[in-house]
Amino acid sequence: MNILPKESLLEQERFELKPKSGGGLLSYEVWGYQERGKTIVTRYNLAYINHAIYRGDNGRVLGFDNAHGYHHRHSMGKVEAVEFNSFEATQERFQREWMEIVKSVGGKKS
Repeated sequence: MNILPKESLLEQERFELKPKSGGGLLSYEVWGYQERGKTIVTRYNLAYINHAIYRGDNGRVLGFDNAHGYHHRHSMGKVEAVEFNSFEATQERFQREWMEIVKSVGGKKS
């Protein structure tokens, strides 16, 4: 009988972005456990929230998470399944995409 390790909150951070950095809020929540010195991520929620850019979906302009049993991406109210290779790759994609959004709106103030 396999017993899964108990997951715990690994990271929970919120960053308020200054208007010159695009404004809004970055939110990270990551759950998982350690196994043989390696971090195993079991749940995650990455979000860029900015009501000045998008008012729907509680202001979530962009987000990635694995709630509801699958990995998916939120973009201005639209949800689509995404291929999952690793949490690190998803986190890099999120970082790249929110920076592209901020660049495209020219640092729109929140």
